[in-house]
Amino acid sequence: TKGKGFAGGIKRHGFHGGKATHGSKVHRAPQSTGATDPARVFAGVRKPGHMGSERYTMRGAKIVKIDTARNLLLVKGAVPGANGGLLVITAN
Repeated sequence: TKGKGFAGGIKRHGFHGGKATHGSKVHRAPQSTGATDPARVFAGVRKPGHMGSERYTMRGAKIVKIDTARNLLLVKGAVPGANGGLLVITAN
């Protein structure tokens, strides 16, 4: 997938922002990460971090044409990833 670098909670997980007015100083930062009682943050809590650049397996793509003269493989539809990125094509 396309790399997006370091992303906050709003972009990465779709969190709602904080209050925009009434003296709030935190607008886009995540609010609480857990309760007081366990005195720790549980594993799997969604937090800001690196987004994208993940391996993605696309199944069921239709091969339209194979052009051996120009060394091209034409696939129907969109293919995930950045322009000029590498693709690994395997048989089903």
